[in-house]
Amino acid sequence: MTIEVFTWPTPNGHKVHIALEELGLAYTVVPVNIGAGEQFKPDFLAITPNHRIPAIVDPDGPGGQRLALFESGAILVYLAEKAGALIPADPAGRYTCLQWLMFQMGGVGPMFGQYGHFHSYAPEVIPYARDRYAKEVGRLHRVLDKRLSEAAFLAGDDYSIADIATFPWIRNPERRAIDLADFPHVKRWHDAIAARPAVQRGVAVLAQNQRVGGMTDQEREVLFGKTQFQAR
Repeated sequence: MTIEVFTWPTPNGHKVHIALEELGLAYTVVPVNIGAGEQFKPDFLAITPNHRIPAIVDPDGPGGQRLALFESGAILVYLAEKAGALIPADPAGRYTCLQWLMFQMGGVGPMFGQYGHFHSYAPEVIPYARDRYAKEVGRLHRVLDKRLSEAAFLAGDDYSIADIATFPWIRNPERRAIDLADFPHVKRWHDAIAARPAVQRGVAVLAQNQRVGGMTDQEREVLFGKTQFQAR
């Protein structure tokens, strides 16, 4: 039985694609075009009330029962535990892994996302916001660089879901005016992960739907306008 993956080619979607490819779990892609508002359809809201991708449905979940799951971090933990890989078995290693996973979920993802919004999508230039999030993106890179000067991967010696969660956000650093040469340990880590065949397969999922150029007015309205905030 295959896992259904409701997704779109964004960093959060890429996390789950990469994990499934690395773990060798069978999956079926269900595209959710977030620019067209497909995340607000009732069948998707039945899986995730937060109307965000990604989400999964595993027909063979715990106890052989169907499991629907949203939030990319929770999905990564679930998939790793289901397959018995990409998360340390020892308690100390496990919590180190979860620590860096939460660092991505609470820091890297939201702050990088705010950088992208205020530098690329906001309808007006707000210098304070641009400066704030540019500085925070730089700071988070410094935190990662320090950690990766101490260990091969975020959780220690072994590649894990903490790396999988963080890598898609570090890709394409030019979008955040970052030169990875300024963060040599992050660059070493990034390049090693980018070379993995499973990672290359994961980021290729729905690549044909990747946005090229700016947003249309319709996409901007769906993602950032009143549509996003309607009660459902």
